[in-house]
Amino acid sequence: MEKKSRDLVVNRKARHDYHILETFEAGIALTGTEVKSVREGKCNLKDSFARIENGEIYLYNMHISPYEKGNIFNKDPLRTRKLLMHKKQINRLFGQVKEKGLTLIPLRLYLNERGLVKVELALAKGKALYDKREDAKHRDAAREIEKAFKEFNKA
Repeated sequence: MEKKSRDLVVNRKARHDYHILETFEAGIALTGTEVKSVREGKCNLKDSFARIENGEIYLYNMHISPYEKGNIFNKDPLRTRKLLMHKKQINRLFGQVKEKGLTLIPLRLYLNERGLVKVELALAKGKALYDKREDAKHRDAAREIEKAFKEFNKA
């Protein structure tokens, strides 16, 4: 059975700047007005990252715009937010981040089938400039092959 999920926000820059090694699902602790704002898509993951502190994971630099009708209940748009994962997963991630020098990057925010806001967190390694050029070459080559294939099939 396929799980239904609806993407709210996607971090497109992450796949451009990092090699994604592994992905994880994590819950996120949000207030009511933040959830309403996220459901409207008023959120930005562009420069955000996660860090493990005292056995817990926190998400930094994720911007959630204040909810228009939230008045006094709105929180700081750039506040750190706690991510919810099992202790075993957190310890495993902590070991990989410390040993291998990897980074935790959020890839997307989405609603799961029960209507809860979840974060897809990736264990990633930064790309160098030549890696980005290499990826661009592969994309261009694939595009050219596809174009040639379409021309061949028309004839």
